[in-house]
Amino acid sequence: MTTSSTKRRRALPAALLAMATAAGLTACGSSDKLPPAAGSSGSGDAFQQVVDGAPVAPDSAIPAGSLMAKIKSSGTMNVGGTDAAALFSLKDPVTGKVTGFDAGLTDMLAKYIIGRPSVNRVQVDVSTREALLQNGTVDAVLATYTITPARAKKIAFAGPYYSSGDAILVRASEQSITKVADLNGKSVCTESNSTAANDIKQFAPNAKVVLFQTNAECQQAVEQGRADAYVLDQALLLGDAARDKKVKVVGQPFTTEPYGIGLPLAAPEMKTFVNDWLKLIESNGDWAKLWKATIGTELSGDAPTPPAIGSVDGS
Repeated sequence: MTTSSTKRRRALPAALLAMATAAGLTACGSSDKLPPAAGSSGSGDAFQQVVDGAPVAPDSAIPAGSLMAKIKSSGTMNVGGTDAAALFSLKDPVTGKVTGFDAGLTDMLAKYIIGRPSVNRVQVDVSTREALLQNGTVDAVLATYTITPARAKKIAFAGPYYSSGDAILVRASEQSITKVADLNGKSVCTESNSTAANDIKQFAPNAKVVLFQTNAECQQAVEQGRADAYVLDQALLLGDAARDKKVKVVGQPFTTEPYGIGLPLAAPEMKTFVNDWLKLIESNGDWAKLWKATIGTELSGDAPTPPAIGSVDGS
């Protein structure tokens, strides 16, 4: 994740501001089955129904020589992502299936190009995403990847397709931290190579920033008392809190984080293609259905309005 200094779009829907702790949240999917267990990234059948019903691009949309044609010919799309982000992209240890909002978009995009959701998922983190796009290891990156002008000098972004914002995760028993100003004088961790560290310095200049490589390490540092708080995208922290009742998310987002789909700069036709696809699934209702089957299982209310394509610097 990272932050965008220009707050062009709203953060997560207002329903977040009134939400209870993750233990009290209920699923909102259309399935009449029981809601998923805490930490699930999708509502089972509802998630698969969205992918199964997703559109396939006409041949005319995939010209010869394009990156899309290469992907279609290979029969598999190589996508950088993660399998440990609840609500966005989480692997079921029993079935091996990856579900969540980003995982669903990945499957749907692969289906749009190839005709079926054939995906080779390559694990990425904040330090490897640009390199894997630049060297051709992956065709795209879908991993809560915030659009910034600096990153857009190295790779291209389609979207934004979602908007989140920095928030605060603390121990469940913590009472003294409820807003960003309360982080002053506290030990606050975040992921290295994300710009949340800069956000902390900007909004809580007297906080002590501690960097860890992964989300899991940051969460554990808070649980074990080695850090007083953890700052990252609210959407990701909600997933942590849904899986682990020892922590909770407090306060409101204090930045705006527009997520984009990372693409190679050398294939500008792919950016146009993916943006057109995003507009299609937003207009035909598939985007909202996927939200309800994933993020909407932990948040009440209707799906938010997606941010306008091309609406932030770097997109």
